[in-house]
Amino acid sequence: MTATLTVTSMEPRLDYYSASPEAIKGLLMFEAHNYGLSIEQPLLELIKIRVSQLNQCAFCTDLHAVQARQRGESERRLHALSVWRDSGWFSPRERSALAWSESVTLLPDSVVPDELFQAARAEFSERELVDLTVVVAAINCWNRLAVAFRQQPSV
Repeated sequence: MTATLTVTSMEPRLDYYSASPEAIKGLLMFEAHNYGLSIEQPLLELIKIRVSQLNQCAFCTDLHAVQARQRGESERRLHALSVWRDSGWFSPRERSALAWSESVTLLPDSVVPDELFQAARAEFSERELVDLTVVVAAINCWNRLAVAFRQQPSV
């Protein structure tokens, strides 16, 4: 028995920025507010990369990896992000944020367990935990747009 691989065209389907500028304007305003939240920028970039990896969003993974590198994130940590549980390069706060972000992103497979909430509360204030969850919701929205309409990173 031979396995076959179906290759999907990677041609963009449409430009969602021009197709619905009002919707994108609202999302951009939402995103702009995320930069003023209580979570530190380097951690925000790690979260956005990890959630984008989970959602198989090449565009957002690339975008946020470039931004993280520009802000001083190391190549080694970026390479280890997909296996953060098995890496010693992430602090307890980062590990808690990554676990929370994964659980919130994978809601069909996760009910965000009480023990995960308690672990996150040990690292984050109530405000920070809400802010973290809002950032996860925002990057999930961007991922869904980019994946659905096949937005590609520039080469």
